[in-house]
Amino acid sequence: MITIYHNSRCRKSREGLEILENSGKPFEIRKYLEDVPTVNELEELIDKLDIQPIELVRTNETIWKDNFKGKKLSDTQIIKAMVENPKLIERPIVINGNKAIIGRPPERIIEII
Repeated sequence: MITIYHNSRCRKSREGLEILENSGKPFEIRKYLEDVPTVNELEELIDKLDIQPIELVRTNETIWKDNFKGKKLSDTQIIKAMVENPKLIERPIVINGNKAIIGRPPERIIEII
């Protein structure tokens, strides 16, 4: 099953959702600001994305700048920061089986659906 980590207030996330809707393939929406991923779920997601945890962080968010920027954080601390502040998680993210992609630009989503 295809899953999109979606934030309806984000234009790129809405564009990614539209791509999935137009694909005709079944998918589910995870509103990750309400249904916050666990540490284990984020670790699995980071593994599927084949990135470092910091690459999943929206470093331009005020929360990051005010609380974390310039600090030397371990991967575990970065993941914990995202769990505690899900607004820091990059979006949209689409998962299909063992693969995942950050939909920036949203057209990248086509690569895995």
